[in-house]
Amino acid sequence: MNIKSPKNLLVTALALGFLAGCAVENSNTMDSALTADASKNVREFIDPDIRAPLDQMPSELAVITRDTVLEARATVHNMLKFPDTPGVTVEQKHVVTADGEVPVFVYRPENSAAVTPAILWIHGGGYVMGRADSNDFTGEFAKELGATVISVEYRLAPEHPFPAGHNDVYAAFLWAVRHAEELGIDPDRIAVGGDSAGAGMAAGMVLHNRDAQGPAIALQLLIYPMLDNLHNTPSGSVEDYPVWNRQTSFNAWEMYLGGTPGAAASPYAAPARAKEMGGLPKTYMTIGAVDLFRDEVVDYAQRLMAAGVSTELAVFPGMYHGGQVFVPGAPVSQKMRHGYLSALKNALAEK
Repeated sequence: MNIKSPKNLLVTALALGFLAGCAVENSNTMDSALTADASKNVREFIDPDIRAPLDQMPSELAVITRDTVLEARATVHNMLKFPDTPGVTVEQKHVVTADGEVPVFVYRPENSAAVTPAILWIHGGGYVMGRADSNDFTGEFAKELGATVISVEYRLAPEHPFPAGHNDVYAAFLWAVRHAEELGIDPDRIAVGGDSAGAGMAAGMVLHNRDAQGPAIALQLLIYPMLDNLHNTPSGSVEDYPVWNRQTSFNAWEMYLGGTPGAAASPYAAPARAKEMGGLPKTYMTIGAVDLFRDEVVDYAQRLMAAGVSTELAVFPGMYHGGQVFVPGAPVSQKMRHGYLSALKNALAEK
């Protein structure tokens, strides 16, 4: 089995309405056990195939605060050293905006068709860490799907709180549509996606685009998205889920939002605050059962379905936040990966 060590790397409920009942039911029992007994080990609820990397997590990432975010950012950058994907070219471009320039990295398969589908990709990192060129999703998507992937180097909090990063991402999306011919992409086959905070930013951007009556989006792909600044759910009440814990998450939200607006936060920043879910594009969401974000993701998917949005949700028992990146060869990781690759492939297929 292929295990990616954090020393070198950090990182189906269908729209018919069935919510992976076994996974969700078991998760409620798990959350009750963990909140009732603080000494209970989260590890026992994690798939054994993906446990090993958790023993090697750097201590400086245990709880991230305003005082430690720069150190954490440097640690994550040093750990995220992905090799170039064979058969994929990378070119840096710059999107001119009212605030300056937004760097983007354009990943394109070699010997691709003259015109390809495209994915606007938004990296994770809790809105406070991460880089557009340090992500193993981008090269994989380009190679596996024959798509052009545009990864956005958006501004990070706390130096640049909302709406800076949000504006960067939306500007990059509009730029991609306007420059479709130059980029060799089909403007009618553009997906928007991200992982973790990047997925939360994608969801906020898609809400903004709907309200602005912007260009059509073929799919929003939300991989364990960070949607809710309140964490007022059963899974959100557990303090010590691995990789991204409750206190770190609250700290990151405070940095991104520039304070603690609570329920008054903009839905473009915290998409769980959105009141109207109709008119959004086809959606694929995926989450692990052992993840702080689990219940907010399930709730968001239910609200999309209730609003008539074509939505697919996959919940994976035993999976923690980012686990499929740490141990890509594990069966549960392969299932998760197969799900989101299939969703992209179907959404971006030539009509």
